[in-house]
Amino acid sequence: MASLKNIKLKILSYKKTGTVTHAMEAVSAVKMRKAQERALGGRAYAAAALSVLERVSGTIDTSHHPLMTEQGGKTCFVVVTSDKGLAGSLNSSVIRRAEHEISARDLAPDQVIVIAIGRRGAEHFANRGHDVRIRKENVSDDLSESDLRAITDELLSWYAAKEIGSCVVVYTNFISTFEQEALARQIIPITPLAVRETVAGIRPARGRYAPSDEAPIHPATYLVEPSVDAVLSELLPRLINIMIFHAFIESKASEHSARRVAMKSATDKAKDMVKSYTRRFNKARQASITREVSEIVGGMEAMR
Repeated sequence: MASLKNIKLKILSYKKTGTVTHAMEAVSAVKMRKAQERALGGRAYAAAALSVLERVSGTIDTSHHPLMTEQGGKTCFVVVTSDKGLAGSLNSSVIRRAEHEISARDLAPDQVIVIAIGRRGAEHFANRGHDVRIRKENVSDDLSESDLRAITDELLSWYAAKEIGSCVVVYTNFISTFEQEALARQIIPITPLAVRETVAGIRPARGRYAPSDEAPIHPATYLVEPSVDAVLSELLPRLINIMIFHAFIESKASEHSARRVAMKSATDKAKDMVKSYTRRFNKARQASITREVSEIVGGMEAMR
């Protein structure tokens, strides 16, 4: 009977687990749809904003602007992860990508400054001796571009003071519900190559947010007023902020998608375990009944 009791307790435990994971799956599905729509809808805006710099930099000399010039200093990494787990390999893939970028640049911990958006990334790099200068946790899904302006302003002040020489944002790019990709994009200094790579990564190959087949016609030259420096000084900080904001909303869409898939997988596994233990329970119960019947029959034969 003890064995039957243990099996029954396990069945109840898996049923409760399945109920919880199914509820979490339903919540994540609702959040996922909102986050996906926001991320995909924001791609057109981000791509258009970055394309402005790409077109302008092709017609005027922008290489002398401070934000487009290489300089010495530490490297800042803006690492975007989630606050919670239960999202598969989402956070670990972002952290691995950030560590790969640090290793590829041969940077020591004292040469790195980390801005962590999300608890998982903040805890990982703080526990390994990195300078986690800014931690932003419990961030709402409805965070706006203006809410991230403080981070951008801090980055620009560090760059102006030559405390940092470059900045890289590491985040998860949303591809589909079942596919997300950890990416690293250089946002300071801004280069035409980095802009082209970012724009190419933003625009999906298919769907209503994909770029049209018709190439837009642009004038061969631009007339910039009041001056190139004045326009770029206004434009570049906004573009940097857009790139950070885009990384955030892409990561949010990826987080909810990954969590929904993980919770669905956990729910399916719980159902499979309930079926498996139910069969074991029925077999053990049948064996117990058969044994009891045999004992009764044996006792009656002995009494004769």
